[in-house]
Amino acid sequence: MALADVYDALCSRRVYKEGFSHEKAYGIILDGRGKHFDPVIVDAFQSVADQFNELREQLKPE
Repeated sequence: MALADVYDALCSRRVYKEGFSHEKAYGIILDGRGKHFDPVIVDAFQSVADQFNELREQLKPE
């Protein structure tokens, strides 16, 4: 759940920042592999990253 929460936080607009692109969030998560995130979880994320992006696009506020 932590990885999904971080992805959402990175991609979401906040009053103090614009949301990052999927590509930027994806890169940040990959950089955290073995440091902030369990490598097995990051590997699983990589296999479904396109689905994360599709959901982000579908649920993005207008």
